[in-house]
Amino acid sequence: MAAPHTPPAPRTILLTGAAGGLGTLMRGLLPQHGYDLRLFDVRPVPDAPDAIVADLNDTAALREAVHGVDGVLHLAGISLESTFDKILESNIRGTQRLYEAVREAGGPRVVFASSNHTIGYTPRPHVEDGAPLVPVDTPRRPDTFYGLSKCFGEDLAQYYWDEHGIETVSVRIGSCFPEPTDVRMLSLWMSPADGARLFDAALTAEHVGHTVVHGSSANTRAWWDLTTARALGYAPQDDSEPYAAKLLAAQGPLDDTLPAHHHIGGRFVDDPPIWPH
Repeated sequence: MAAPHTPPAPRTILLTGAAGGLGTLMRGLLPQHGYDLRLFDVRPVPDAPDAIVADLNDTAALREAVHGVDGVLHLAGISLESTFDKILESNIRGTQRLYEAVREAGGPRVVFASSNHTIGYTPRPHVEDGAPLVPVDTPRRPDTFYGLSKCFGEDLAQYYWDEHGIETVSVRIGSCFPEPTDVRMLSLWMSPADGARLFDAALTAEHVGHTVVHGSSANTRAWWDLTTARALGYAPQDDSEPYAAKLLAAQGPLDDTLPAHHHIGGRFVDDPPIWPH
């Protein structure tokens, strides 16, 4: 008689930024992929009394948070534009402190939430006219201090791989919401379910070193190339197209005479939303 099948034990990952918008979505979805979550945020996490409530300046809390985990999904930080000093403390110094804690813990893999705003000043490709999709190695052109901090995070990940052997997948997230809210987002939208699929692939693929991937669903109107994401095993299942007719009727098509429509970064290039804290 064959021995009964024993399912693999869940992998424990640290989820930073667990109380934020994307963190909240992933708290609900990642356990379906076999993960136990250790939660970390500067704010209390609803319905999670065991969450670690601290900021990225608290090195003792970071050491506690990364101890014994199998991976880190780093979503914490300022996710809109702010002053350089605030971005410096949260997104730049905070991310470096996290990597130091990871290094001290023996180097579990990191999945770093990068952003489309690393290339925000790149003109949007007119793929409908035959232009190629934007490759992941396109030169970075950050559109804000926020985008600049994500460029730093990618370079930090590369350094910690080359210097310390810590693997990272940097995911340049487009817009991860339950549904797209404007015409630009039809091209960059990543459904929450696809987000969980991509983060799972990034956490489990073999031999990633430091890999940069674009993070979106399989959108009919996509602007960027998902080749490196698919190479990790990512198989997106969603498409923004069912939302297109309603959004186009309400907002009209993109107009290249407007900077926010001409560039991948959208309104971040001329009127960025400001972090409220």
